[in-house]
Amino acid sequence: MPRSFSPSSPPPAGRAPSPRQLRVGEEVRHVLTQVFTRDGLRDPDLAGASVMVTEVRMSPDLRHATAFVIKLGGEDTPEAQKALVRACRRAAPYLRGQMAKELRLQFVPELAFQPDTSFGEAARIGALLNRPEVQRDLAAHQDDEGTEEA
Repeated sequence: MPRSFSPSSPPPAGRAPSPRQLRVGEEVRHVLTQVFTRDGLRDPDLAGASVMVTEVRMSPDLRHATAFVIKLGGEDTPEAQKALVRACRRAAPYLRGQMAKELRLQFVPELAFQPDTSFGEAARIGALLNRPEVQRDLAAHQDDEGTEEA
């Protein structure tokens, strides 16, 4: 007998989000981005900061949203990321209230925040690829491919 899942439980590993989850997540991301850019947030860690919401993942029942955030033009250290997430969590009730005004949903989702580490990871991979020994190996590989074609 197949295992059933409640609407509030996460989907089984490997299951892709539904089109509705993706659509609502994008709407939530759009609203959060607008609030971060237009509103003067009172939190000292968020006041005057350029916060970018890179992705929002919705639960299957659309009652919980996880927003991935990054501070633009600032430090990208783990401590700075933790401070940004803490500040976003403090502002979550206000952000949720603003979402209630903008979204046409039966329930306004509870907000959770996570730091977006994808930009730092991409920079780390770029730095690895630009190392002299990697460039040397790539050049040697391209030379080998060029001689095989001739």
